[in-house]
Amino acid sequence: MPNVKRCVITRRRLLSGLAHGPIALALAARPLAAQDARSHLAAASVIEDIKKRGTLTVGVATFVPWAMRNKSGDLIGFEVDVARRLSEDMGVKLDLVPTAFDGMVPALIARKFDVVITGIVISEARQLLVNFTQPYAWSIQGFIANRKLTAGMTSFTDLNRPEVNVVARRGSSVTGAFMQRVVPAAQKRLYDDDTSAIQEVLNGRAHGFFSAEPKPTLWALENPDILWTPIPRDRLPSVPTGFMVRKGDPDGLAYFNSWILLRQMDGWLDERQTYWFTTRDWYDQLDRKPF
Repeated sequence: MPNVKRCVITRRRLLSGLAHGPIALALAARPLAAQDARSHLAAASVIEDIKKRGTLTVGVATFVPWAMRNKSGDLIGFEVDVARRLSEDMGVKLDLVPTAFDGMVPALIARKFDVVITGIVISEARQLLVNFTQPYAWSIQGFIANRKLTAGMTSFTDLNRPEVNVVARRGSSVTGAFMQRVVPAAQKRLYDDDTSAIQEVLNGRAHGFFSAEPKPTLWALENPDILWTPIPRDRLPSVPTGFMVRKGDPDGLAYFNSWILLRQMDGWLDERQTYWFTTRDWYDQLDRKPF
């Protein structure tokens, strides 16, 4: 029995030592270190920078109808609405920084702005350099056709014939790949700009025109007697677009993701995209027609 008692006492002393000695201090320090790390990340977040500065700085590229100048020279468009609503919900001012599309990633990394909101498609290559939020909008590949030349054609199978001519703007890899996939047998011509391409369809020299929305829909609204969209929108492919943020900022990414989710749930993002991408109600804000 004495040996048993000695073992119990020794065990108690050992546990007491663990509770008050250097091992205990090291164990206790671990959650404190984790808490300090989290606090440091939060303090380093772009969200804290925005709050301290009182201004949200957003990189945008000027593309109709994402961002464009109105009669007064001010920026308007879908992305402008998104950026403005985001700044209002954050309780800060908005500073829009127009930037060339191909300069967006390096400018973001160089901290020229806090976030990029400009309809950029989420891609694996870009993800290696920056982080994307969850999608807040979808870029739809569109198709518009000459009514007379495509009468009775209601599918890409109908259009996939050697005697069919289709056109697109040169340089759009997504549109080019989509066109090749759905009508490989059709004749294809590429033009340096959208206007030259759509003119071929308007003049009856091409059956149809491939482009990202909203151009096909808006051109059809402008020329209802000549143009139509034979393929329903729900049968056309779409690609996700997200905000671009710098890497190493989990708090900033979490905030923007939460904001997007809330604006999707209350229908605000859908309503704004419908307005800018499927109506001409905003045309009178411009000096001339956008397309």
